[in-house]
Amino acid sequence: MLIIAAALMVALAVAALGFTLWAARWGATDYECLMPMAGDEYLAGGPPAKVVMTRAVTIDAPTETVWPWLAQLGRGAGWYSYDFLDNGAKLSANHIVSWIPPPQEGDAAPIGYLRHLVPGSELTWWMPGTRFLGSLARIVFDIRLFPRGKRSRLTIRISGDAVEGVPVLVLAFFQFVDSIMARRELLGIQERVERHGARTANPDHPETGERDQYQLYEVIYASGERAGTWGKQRAAEWHRVAVEAGGVERSQR
Repeated sequence: MLIIAAALMVALAVAALGFTLWAARWGATDYECLMPMAGDEYLAGGPPAKVVMTRAVTIDAPTETVWPWLAQLGRGAGWYSYDFLDNGAKLSANHIVSWIPPPQEGDAAPIGYLRHLVPGSELTWWMPGTRFLGSLARIVFDIRLFPRGKRSRLTIRISGDAVEGVPVLVLAFFQFVDSIMARRELLGIQERVERHGARTANPDHPETGERDQYQLYEVIYASGERAGTWGKQRAAEWHRVAVEAGGVERSQR
C-alpha cells in the first residue's frame, strides 16, 4: 500500500509539473515569451527565486473593442475567470460597466497598484511586497494589446520573485494556482469580446448601481473613489504605497 501511495503521489506531482510548464506559456509564441514588457525592470536585480509566465490569445475583434474590457479588469468588473474561486461567487461583468472610470496610474486593486499605463495598449500592475506562505514576494502583472489586422493579440505576463522561508516552493505553488486561473481569464476575455462586442448593458444582469455588484475585492481609484467590498483584500495598502511612490497626486488622496 505504501508503494502504491508513493507511486500515486509521484504521478500527481509529475502531472502537476507538466500542467504548470504547459500553462506557464499557454498560447504564447517564443517571441512573446522573450519580448520585453514594461514590468520586467521592476524585478531586475532581485533574488534568484523567480518565476515568469507569459500567456497569449488572439481575439476576433479590433483593439478598440478589446481595450474597454481590459481597462475594467479587476477595477470593479471582476476577473473574468472562475468567479466562485476568485470573486466570491459574484458574476464578473458581461458588458462595459457604466460607472467604472478610465484607468489611471495609481489605481489600487488586490493585485497591487497601476504603475504603468498606455491607454489602448498597456497596463502594468505592481505588487511591491506581500507575505505569501511564509515568504516575501513581489508580483508584476503586465497586459499588452496589439492589433493583428482586424483582430487583436492579447499578451499577459505575470512575473514574481520571493525571499525568506522556502521561496522556490512558494513560487512553484503560486505558479500552479495562477496557471489554472490565468488561462480561464484569457478565455473569459476572449469569449466576452467575441460574443458581446462593446455592449454597455447586460439585460440578463442589469446594473443596480451597487459598487460591489460585479467584484468582491476592493479597488480604490486614483481619485479616491472605491468599488468592491470595503476592506476586502489589500487595496488600501497598495493605494498608500502608490501615494508614497508618487503614483497618485496628493490632491487625489
